[in-house]
Amino acid sequence: MRRLVALLVIALLGATLYGLSNYSSGISVNGSTVSSATLRNELAAISSNATLDCYVTALNAASFAPGAGGASVNASGAAAWANLRVEGLAIDQFAKNSLKFHPDAATLAKAQTTLESELSDAGASQSTPCNGTSTQALAEMPAEMRNFEIASQAASLDLVTKLNTTVPLTLASMKQYYSTHTANYDTICVSVAVVDPTEVTTFNEAQSAGMSVAALAKKFSADPSGAKGGAYGCFGPSSSSYAGVRTATLSTPLNTFPTTPEQTTYNNAQAALFVAPTKRTPTPFAQAENAVLSDLENANATAANLQKEVILRNSNVAVDPSVGSWGVASTGHQVFAPATPSSGVVGSSTITALGVGASTYK
Repeated sequence: MRRLVALLVIALLGATLYGLSNYSSGISVNGSTVSSATLRNELAAISSNATLDCYVTALNAASFAPGAGGASVNASGAAAWANLRVEGLAIDQFAKNSLKFHPDAATLAKAQTTLESELSDAGASQSTPCNGTSTQALAEMPAEMRNFEIASQAASLDLVTKLNTTVPLTLASMKQYYSTHTANYDTICVSVAVVDPTEVTTFNEAQSAGMSVAALAKKFSADPSGAKGGAYGCFGPSSSSYAGVRTATLSTPLNTFPTTPEQTTYNNAQAALFVAPTKRTPTPFAQAENAVLSDLENANATAANLQKEVILRNSNVAVDPSVGSWGVASTGHQVFAPATPSSGVVGSSTITALGVGASTYK
């Protein structure tokens, strides 16, 4: 068994090809507009430059491939870019008007560095890493697009630092957080049982009757570890599997399998994966440092995304129908792809990922 917990895969729905009419009004956020010409130029830059396309797609997971005649893009990609453009405008305006944020050259330079870092991380995380560097990707943007992306990144970073719920990514703050959440970074030893779905009920009944973790694994598990009572190994915060192991055992008592298993594939067949923590050992901060940093970044991103939704909800947004429609989904306000194709050329948006700030600290 190669992995304890399967990765979540973001599946993109196919979309019809469409173009942005030369006569469209683009998008508007609180009176600040992005013209149809600007949107066309931005999407044309993305779809015609392989490096830029790869990095933007890695961040946004949408298709920006050119369509008929090389002058169109997938409707889902254009709407996704328009959505990011709306977010960037709204955040930039909020930072300037409510936070009185006016970046100087040094602040913009830092924003560019963090933006390149985010692009690099996203590109490297793909199954096929992007060719070229994130610096080259920025260079392939039209000047207006590049300048706006950097300014939006700066506004996002400023907003994140001023949220009451944000934890500064400093060594002192990380150590303080670790000291009050030490148990979250225990080194966890686990036993596993890979069970045929038809035997899950019998498996649970046997555990309820008092059968031990080792005995259950020996009797029911199809994994080779079953022969040694399911013992699978110990995982500390520095392990690449740690996040999955920690999540799988979060609320499970020691030496107990959960009653609800993970669903997985084993030997090309569906199977139920039971994971039992058998030992928890405190991990020194030096070994847990990267995991603490990741947790704080995620917590800050969650807080920032909540604030972003408040900003969007209070913004006056207008989107030309040929670009998409502005509405509310289960995840919040967003631009939806047009229901039907429209004639013309291309469409738009922004890279700023609110809440994903610098991954370095001092």
